[in-house]
Amino acid sequence: MPASRASISRGHISAGVSEVRFLLLSFQFSESPLLPDCISEVRMLLWLLLFLPSISSAQRSEPMFSAITKTVLPPDYDNNPTQLNYGVAVTDVDGDGDLEIFVAGFNGPNLVLKYDKQKKRLVNIAVDNRSSPFYALRDRQGNAIGVTACDIDGDGREEIYVLNTNNAFSGRATYSDKLFKFRNGRFEDLLNDDINEHRDVANRMAGRSVACVDRKGSGRYAIYIANYASGNVGPHALIEMDEAASDLSQGVIALSNVAEEAGVNKFTGGRGVVVGPIVSQSLSDVFCDNEYGPNFLFKNNGDGTFTDVAQQAGVEDPMQHGRGVALADFNRDGKTDIVYGNWNGPHRLYMQLNNRKQKFKDIASQKFSMPVSRREHGDPQIEELNIGEAAEPEGRGTGAVATDFDGDGRLELLISHGESAAQPLSVYKVNQGLTNAWLRVIPRTKFGAFARGAKVVLYTKKSGPHTRIIDGGSGYLCEMEPVAHFGLGKDVATNVEVYWPDGRSSARPLEPSDINTVMEIHYPRDEEEITPTVEIECGHGFALNENGRCTDKDECTQFPTVCPSDRPICTNTYGSYKCRAKRRCNQGFEPNDDGSACVALTPPHCRYVSPLGSRPPLDYKKTQQGACSLGATGFRTNCVTPAQPSSHHLALILVGPELRPSQ
Repeated sequence: MPASRASISRGHISAGVSEVRFLLLSFQFSESPLLPDCISEVRMLLWLLLFLPSISSAQRSEPMFSAITKTVLPPDYDNNPTQLNYGVAVTDVDGDGDLEIFVAGFNGPNLVLKYDKQKKRLVNIAVDNRSSPFYALRDRQGNAIGVTACDIDGDGREEIYVLNTNNAFSGRATYSDKLFKFRNGRFEDLLNDDINEHRDVANRMAGRSVACVDRKGSGRYAIYIANYASGNVGPHALIEMDEAASDLSQGVIALSNVAEEAGVNKFTGGRGVVVGPIVSQSLSDVFCDNEYGPNFLFKNNGDGTFTDVAQQAGVEDPMQHGRGVALADFNRDGKTDIVYGNWNGPHRLYMQLNNRKQKFKDIASQKFSMPVSRREHGDPQIEELNIGEAAEPEGRGTGAVATDFDGDGRLELLISHGESAAQPLSVYKVNQGLTNAWLRVIPRTKFGAFARGAKVVLYTKKSGPHTRIIDGGSGYLCEMEPVAHFGLGKDVATNVEVYWPDGRSSARPLEPSDINTVMEIHYPRDEEEITPTVEIECGHGFALNENGRCTDKDECTQFPTVCPSDRPICTNTYGSYKCRAKRRCNQGFEPNDDGSACVALTPPHCRYVSPLGSRPPLDYKKTQQGACSLGATGFRTNCVTPAQPSSHHLALILVGPELRPSQ
């Protein structure tokens, strides 16, 4: 049996059926002798998460994608060469206001694909001509896999970071990464500047994914680099502009690696990275799914530093090996959820809960390969769709992005291939939702650049709020378009809110003329923070607060008798409420979320680590005797150890201060 991994590309692909809220592209593949960390696709599946009534069987059976490669990007030497490609990012490369697609070439040049509106096809503008302003982006010497783009110096234009991993699976590589800036009429590598030669920033490590994070909410971004360590060589890095040592008027940009200062310089098998307000309200947090080690969930402390809360949140997943990852509010409860694929293991869909004991709940384990029923206020339904020609049974997929490159309001899907076989790129269009409404929102930073990491909330009359996070890096090795794309179906959008990484926000009512358009929302000035003069419709279950923002109504507090006598316990939910019966449980048990049954209290867990680090972590479970015994995966709280431990228990005590005898 071939090993399986997953790469995830996110997006509300259609202006299509209003039930579609998120798409997962799951790749299954075999190991490659070339570069075992990426994916060689054998089969691609598309999963649909439903939050409204189910789509019809006819819609499910209708092929969702049709290939358009032959018309918009036919394979040829200049525009779509047959080569090994990996990560893909979407940004405005040439500065004309339109979005281009940057493709990381591993054994060939990097590509920059621009849509020619007259020819109605994608063309590569990074041509093999030294006089071209985009020539340096080709970088034939690099073995590129990861790519991301963001504004690091506050000039309003995004720089492009390309991660190269020449001749190395882990540890040290033989070729440095590139950080391209448009300067002096062409793209130049900042890492190659004299001022940066001795500043420990020209990363020569075998990394994987890269992402952009505005860690201080300044509008200037840092590049998070998920390096793949070999022992104590190659920790995760965080590269940003050193403002004190830079002279922007002269084009001098000094860079610093601030990973240690920020608290993210960890050694692990780095794989996927995604950035956004995950456990913070608006500050940018960082989630990393790793290989041969636990995941990281770096919570932004508000001062530019981070604290890893993955263990407390229940998303460490230490026995699995992460790959592609994305963020979304899957069940529209106002909280950010995490989905990622594991290599040769169960994929995860972590829903964030209103629960002090359990921050996240994995609803995907054992269920990703089959439909799941949904009860009221329960987990969303997951169904596999017929993806038509995008199945690519002979594909060797390595990355994917969804972006509207032709401006018709529907996202196209572009897939890169490589790993075990050289293949050209492929492009697909969506067959469904031709008559449905849509809205695309582009938030800008205070400098006018794309506001990566910002949160956009759209309120509608029928289905309530819908949340998107402007991508700073996701999938596996990729970065999606810097746009909040909303497919509305037949619903009516009433207003939109944007929350920037520094906590500033802006609310804007929507007119019928705004629908089926691209809307840019600029960073608010002080006078724009006041309540809008035009009344905003928030929809059922929400109300305007004193700042003119839509907030959840607490029906349980406002209407104490809202629940019937047979189900008197009221629990407020995002945009609604639910009622349950009173239930008393015996010692050792507690009511489940809806009060329908008593469930056993989860025993606390602890972790055993070999003193020499010669084996992966094992998970232990508290027993009635107070010692720790081998148990199921997952650990959350302190472990009670014997007063005079045996050598077996000693290893548990020595792990760290979090594993201490109870007081």
